Amino acid sequence: MARIAFILLCHKDPEAIIDQARRLTAAGDFISIHFDARSGRAPFEQIRAGLKGNPNVAYATRRIKCGWGAWSLVQASLYAVEAAEKAFPRATHFYMVSGDCMSVKTAEYMHDYLDQEDVDYVESFDFFESEWIKTGIKEERLIYRHWFNERTQKWRFYQSFWLQRRLGLQREIPADIQVQIGSQWWCLRRRTVEWILEFTRKRKDVMKFFRTTWIPDETFFQTLVRHLVPESEIRARTLTFLMFTDYGMPVVLYNDHYDLLVTQDFLFARKISPEATILKKRLGDLFAAKGVEFQISGEGRSLYKFLTGRGRDGRRFAQRFWETESSLGRDRELLMIVCKKWHVAKRLIAEIKEHSDVPCIEYLFNEESTPLPDLGGIEKSLEKRTRHRRAWVRMLFDYYETDRMVVCLDSDGLELIKDFYSDRSGTRLLEIECEFTDDYLEGHAKRVGLAGDQTPQDALERLLPTLKSDINHEYDGIRDAEFENHERISQSKTPEENAGPISRFLKISEEEALKIANTDYLFYD
Repeated sequence: MARIAFILLCHKDPEAIIDQARRLTAAGDFISIHFDARSGRAPFEQIRAGLKGNPNVAYATRRIKCGWGAWSLVQASLYAVEAAEKAFPRATHFYMVSGDCMSVKTAEYMHDYLDQEDVDYVESFDFFESEWIKTGIKEERLIYRHWFNERTQKWRFYQSFWLQRRLGLQREIPADIQVQIGSQWWCLRRRTVEWILEFTRKRKDVMKFFRTTWIPDETFFQTLVRHLVPESEIRARTLTFLMFTDYGMPVVLYNDHYDLLVTQDFLFARKISPEATILKKRLGDLFAAKGVEFQISGEGRSLYKFLTGRGRDGRRFAQRFWETESSLGRDRELLMIVCKKWHVAKRLIAEIKEHSDVPCIEYLFNEESTPLPDLGGIEKSLEKRTRHRRAWVRMLFDYYETDRMVVCLDSDGLELIKDFYSDRSGTRLLEIECEFTDDYLEGHAKRVGLAGDQTPQDALERLLPTLKSDINHEYDGIRDAEFENHERISQSKTPEENAGPISRFLKISEEEALKIANTDYLFYD
């Protein structure tokens, strides 16, 4: 009978990880856990304590910090696979899952399913010939070297990319490797896993190549399986059910998706909402059940496309995403930097990016040209961003796969701040207090269209006090609201005085905060 070693990559919610591990090992299967090193020691120790004494649980041989699209995700997977291969000699299959995955069949059904055919399940399509990549760069993922993370080091990522392109610094793909691409959610036989681990030890040239490709978790295992295993023993599909919206985001599954999920020809599903407690309870009970027969219909993806299509025509019978996704999420934290001088806030978040892994976004509700990911077009309109502000910010949280995010707001955004503070997510505020000279106010008047190059000087002199009064009024309104977790730094204070508020705002040490506060020319106009 098949015995599964689940390879779990996770980075949050230790209590949910403990529950998931207990559930998946209750039927005699195994689990090997890699808990992202970015998430700290305490939650990892909580997981170890909660699973202490369970002989079917192992941990990755090393914990590392992971980043979306980076080699670290593959390396973390390999560390977890190595631990599982050594700790569980009776495991016949190795199944990759995440903390957002849930089983949608019984353990009994899964074992029978894997016993039917002696094959590997992995999406693996020709990288260059297939249409698996819908948008963005394609061959550039491979022929250029990618040392920086596109989400946390966007400027460096693209500067490095364009420099290599301009200089013609293309590299060769290893001659005997035909690169494949597909979903990272695979299920492989023990023999295949052993071959892969042996390959990683022998073929240092291939390992070096993949370490600097972009999004290697979609190509590494997919390529190696095709290289090592006969085609007749590969089923080019994933056993994990997932759907994507037109915005390129994974569809989040909620309590009312139970009947849909159990009728799909899959063993697991993702992404399950952290708030779908009823769905998790029902699927957990189902996993332990015996003798359940499933009527497989497999219409999930086509039904989703049908319903969203009707929505565009105004004939939907379900709410739009901005009506259902009305909260950022209870476990998330939005960090808002408020500053009238945009260049000051931008300098500050540039420094924050250098000293932390928290995604930082510039004036997303104020500036049309703010660098943003492609989310299907909603990012192109300030009016849409503002109208559907919570859904929009929630999409950004999902895109960056993070629970903490920094955004910049103008001081005239009091209503935006109040709205986010009324959400059940965690919210923190850092106000930047600047000095406003007449020269700056005159430039500001011209930038916002209140004055032009031909405006008489005496008219400008009458306007400037009003502008200064309006800015002071905006800041007074924010302070009068008495928001919780409201910190303030000031141009008139020393870096040592400003380090404390920055430390509390970002929840970092004062030593790290002082490095940020010492940013050169932070307040210069």
